[in-house]
Amino acid sequence: MPHTVESKPAKAALRTPSDLPEDATAKVAAALNPLLADTFALYIKTKNFHWHMSGPHFRDYHLLLDEQGEQIFGMTDDIAERVRKIGQTTLRSIGQIAKLQRIRDNDKPFVPPEEMLAELRNDNLALAASMREAHDVCDEAGDVASASELENWIDETERRAWFLFEATRHV
Repeated sequence: MPHTVESKPAKAALRTPSDLPEDATAKVAAALNPLLADTFALYIKTKNFHWHMSGPHFRDYHLLLDEQGEQIFGMTDDIAERVRKIGQTTLRSIGQIAKLQRIRDNDKPFVPPEEMLAELRNDNLALAASMREAHDVCDEAGDVASASELENWIDETERRAWFLFEATRHV
């Protein structure tokens, strides 16, 4: 598959003005784009498990994962728009997501509900840790807006992990 390189006119056309230095915005984008890929991967996995949930707690788990999926998907546009607001470009394809994602897919034909919730809990905790690393990059770059967004996303992600932990705690 050929690698597409942006032409200079295209790159200039997409260069949103920013008061941050270009090398700083490039570092922030390099930290946020893998987070975006992870967020899409977590969204798809959450929906996969939502669609394939079974068992005596079906309704509760199904609704929990639907709610969490909506929240995760809601983060995707915000992450991508942060990258664009600072003058950089973001993901363009599922192929880019696959190259950048660190959260692994789960293609198993059957996963028991408790394993689904435990895997999603661990994935959310890993995402929160990656967000903290991206926060450090934003701090170094002086990008307080991205850092502030990350603080909110970390809180939401930890909340999801907490709910998933509590849902399986006594199982």
